[in-house]
Amino acid sequence: MKVLHVITGLNDGGAEAVLYRLITKSSEHTHIVVSLMDMGKYGPLLEDLGVKVFCLGMNPGKPSVGRFWKLTRLIRAEAPDAVQTWMYHSDLFGGLAARMVGVRKIFWGIRHSTLEKGKAKRTTIAIAKVLALLSRIVPERIVCCAKKALEVHSDIGYSRSKLLVIPNGYDLSKFMVDEPSGSELRTSLCVGPETFLLGKVGRYDPFKDHDNLLSALYELQLSGVDFKCLLVGRGLTTENSELMARITELGLIEKIILAGQRTDIPAVMNALDLHVLSSSSEGFPNVLAEAMACGTPAVSTDVGDAGEIVGDPALLCSPGNPKALSDLMLTMHSEWLERPDEWAERRIRCVEHIKNNFSIERMVAAYEQCWFGD
Repeated sequence: MKVLHVITGLNDGGAEAVLYRLITKSSEHTHIVVSLMDMGKYGPLLEDLGVKVFCLGMNPGKPSVGRFWKLTRLIRAEAPDAVQTWMYHSDLFGGLAARMVGVRKIFWGIRHSTLEKGKAKRTTIAIAKVLALLSRIVPERIVCCAKKALEVHSDIGYSRSKLLVIPNGYDLSKFMVDEPSGSELRTSLCVGPETFLLGKVGRYDPFKDHDNLLSALYELQLSGVDFKCLLVGRGLTTENSELMARITELGLIEKIILAGQRTDIPAVMNALDLHVLSSSSEGFPNVLAEAMACGTPAVSTDVGDAGEIVGDPALLCSPGNPKALSDLMLTMHSEWLERPDEWAERRIRCVEHIKNNFSIERMVAAYEQCWFGD
């Protein structure tokens, strides 16, 4: 069977990574990818797999009638059995183009869990409302990455009967317990095994709320805990003057390690003792599952489907509450320090939880059932 995917772009993002993993593990079917913009990071990687990749060269925020017609011609020429679109713009343009050329099996993909004013762009909210109207006539099913996303879009008028959740799946041959790689990275960072190493992977962005984390670390420092905190992601470098000013203000210069963007995320997760998600808004926070798959426990603000991933409400706190987040970290540190046997058991449970609920194989099977199961 042939599946044609339409996605807004192929840069380094969550939806793009899921699409790549899905195609990598869904080898029984032929996959074609159309990027509304350019090749980005994943275009060449997909081509290396033998996947045909087309780029329409649209400018962000500037729809083109000419490129829309090019998309319809592409879909007609490829004659796919199913069209899967990813994210709002692709749902709109890809869905309409596929419907116009007679494709019956059209599946939208929703990656957003927040449509509140002030948290989402006005244009994003507007296009989501247009799609809500079209949801009754264009797609056969609408795939959400998180239960929160399903609830939010049902509330604004998306066809409830067409919505379903397929959680992200992870390559557990990549994200796995690997103590040597973690130890090697800790050594390179001059962090010994006696130091509690906290960390967060995620770009510097208002929604990631690094200020919440820094304020919580300030509280943790007052408690006398011996810790370091590794921050990984775009914008998390000493060149970020805003970030550096806040770290200095809180007296955390000796506690924070700014590593910037890295490609060795499995090693990072293995190096950490605890991953901390401090975000004010998320859909399906991949980093929690990636950390836990490596045997690293995680605590989180209660955003998106974080609760589904960590699997324990006691590991969650409300967003924007540094004291509550600090208390979670302190509780976890106490177990790590004083009850190593319990900590070892917790690490095993983390791995088993991700393996049983969020493997790439489960995700691929769910998508294939969605496309061709009926």
